[in-house]
Amino acid sequence: MTDSTTGTSSGAPADSASGPASGPASGPASGPASGPVTEAWRYSRRRFLGAAGAVAGAAGVAGFAGGLLTGRGGEAAPAPASGTTGPAHPFHGEHQAGILTPAQDRLHFAAFDVTTSSRDELIGLLRAWTSAAAELTQGRAVSSGSAVGYDAPPLDTGEATGLQASRLTITIGFGPTLFRTEDGRDRFGIAGRQPKLLTRLPHFPADDLDPRRSDGDLAVQACADDPQVAVHAVRNLSRIAFGAAGIRWAQLGYGRTSSTSTAQETPRNLFGFKEGTANIKLEETDAATQHVWVAPEDDPGAAWLAGGSYLVARRISMHIETWDRTSLREQEAIMGRDRRDGAPLSGGNEFTKPDFAAKGGDGRPLIPEVSHVRLAHPDTNGGHRMLRRGYNFTDGSDALGRLDAGLFFLAFVRDPATQYVPVQNRLSKSDVMMEYIKHTGSALFAVPPGARPGEYLGQSLFST
Repeated sequence: MTDSTTGTSSGAPADSASGPASGPASGPASGPASGPVTEAWRYSRRRFLGAAGAVAGAAGVAGFAGGLLTGRGGEAAPAPASGTTGPAHPFHGEHQAGILTPAQDRLHFAAFDVTTSSRDELIGLLRAWTSAAAELTQGRAVSSGSAVGYDAPPLDTGEATGLQASRLTITIGFGPTLFRTEDGRDRFGIAGRQPKLLTRLPHFPADDLDPRRSDGDLAVQACADDPQVAVHAVRNLSRIAFGAAGIRWAQLGYGRTSSTSTAQETPRNLFGFKEGTANIKLEETDAATQHVWVAPEDDPGAAWLAGGSYLVARRISMHIETWDRTSLREQEAIMGRDRRDGAPLSGGNEFTKPDFAAKGGDGRPLIPEVSHVRLAHPDTNGGHRMLRRGYNFTDGSDALGRLDAGLFFLAFVRDPATQYVPVQNRLSKSDVMMEYIKHTGSALFAVPPGARPGEYLGQSLFST
């Protein structure tokens, strides 16, 4: 949980604009993202269809990345029942959608381990994911033209048929372990292109990390206004990955905890306080350039990441019952904000900049020195800001009957070593709120720039 200062608004481009991708050109794709996948990938997919007893599987796989709506006897299935896709964000663009895009209400996040040792199969997976994501974000099934036989498994799971696009965005990232070597062998021929900043996050003081909820080779962030649409997206991408990658861990989220547009109201976290009051907004193009998007000169050895960003993911469990027994006075002192309106305790309204020098009649700072707002504010952290897209989560109850709930923290930064690590170190050591929360999951991913039509996400990483 961090607080950030406001910036000057200027312009309002969407982060999924249709302009050319920034950063070095990656060269022409070996085929459009909607074209046939590699033979290696087709083989993996055929194994899945074969395991399901699909004699006609090979024909369906050949057209898989071209998108498919299934039908009987080789006929294409009809369009979604609604006949419309509803509100939809463009998939192709300079940056991936789901970063500066106005935050949706629901999340399904999944981290994957790559199980194949084949570079071609990994590239085939990214091609297939890109093709599927381009369809899903527009409210269509995994495909829109090809068909499979009636005796083959449907190539889209179907639970989103008739639903609208619901502003679905799919954002894909690469973890540091994707670049590792095994037994002295470069897994996918990309070890030398690992960004210098893409390392495992350190174990911060007070962390109680569960390795089953941490790290991963690949990440998929699916955000939508309809939870079934988000779950459908991850379910189908996971299905596509069969034989090449499998889910390592996943997290469902609801109730966004940050606004990423000036048109959105500031939401509240499960402690009842407004979160991300001064988050970076899509209208702040200068702030995004300074704090979110990786520039070519940041890491010449990893120029493929230019136009992308780094994604910090942290699962934060909240001790809800303990917090609920705390007085309102103490809650506000811990946060450094008024609960009702979200104003800093130094006065003003929600968007008033905190005055850390202001003191009360007793001579003490109105905003306590160990409050969350003071310790997390950019003025205390060298002016560094981050773009937050966190969500509340409730995963039932734990073994003691307490609510297993909290904040799934997501933040996009240009430089995690300066924008996130020092802030979290300071919070872990001094923030009084640490008595009420516990970090149980942690991961860092490099999010490549967006894809042009005919390209696949991450293509520049594998281009020679």
